Amino acid sequence: MLGTLGTRQQALLRLLLEHKAGLTTEELATQLGITRTAVRQHLAALGSGGLVATGPHRASGGRPQQLYVLSEAGKEQFPRGYAWLAELIVDSIKQDAGAPGLRQRLQALGARVGRRLRGQGAESKTPQQAVAALTGIMEGLGYSARDTGTDADTPTIEASNCIFHTLAMKDPDICQFDLAMLSAYTGRRVDHQECMARGGNVCRFRFHRNDADEQG
Repeated sequence: MLGTLGTRQQALLRLLLEHKAGLTTEELATQLGITRTAVRQHLAALGSGGLVATGPHRASGGRPQQLYVLSEAGKEQFPRGYAWLAELIVDSIKQDAGAPGLRQRLQALGARVGRRLRGQGAESKTPQQAVAALTGIMEGLGYSARDTGTDADTPTIEASNCIFHTLAMKDPDICQFDLAMLSAYTGRRVDHQECMARGGNVCRFRFHRNDADEQG
């Protein structure tokens, strides 16, 4: 997050946030009150972290000027009201459809997302491959997930960060989204063995064969 960066780098990102079209090295140096060399060093560090990107060139009387812009990851460093909006949506659904209706909608949405994610990736031939691929997707989404790899028949994923933690603490039914997404992606029944919203240290998901698979 923004607070982990130095004062100059925070100020540089704020300038780029305010100037969506981008700024040149010289413009950044002038507004920050530092040298162009120092600006280039900050841009290199922020660029390697994926927070700043090179934008288009601006036409000038001489050589075109390179602009620098915030990347999407850079924009995410600034606070946004996602949790507030999500809470309003969840409360609205619950008022209209009740708790059972909310669970059904979360399950349907999670299953849809799981199928979409599965369709975007390479076909996984085994449950272990599917769980390994899913672990990578969850890590990218911010779950801080890892495949424990302890049991080939019932693979397990542990997540140390719940991206819906605030919502789940108020209403654990939010976890139905995760369970449906994981099940749809892997084609397996998911057992939520441990849940941070219920006081657990991690969220632990174990994947079992579906009843039809076990009978076959």
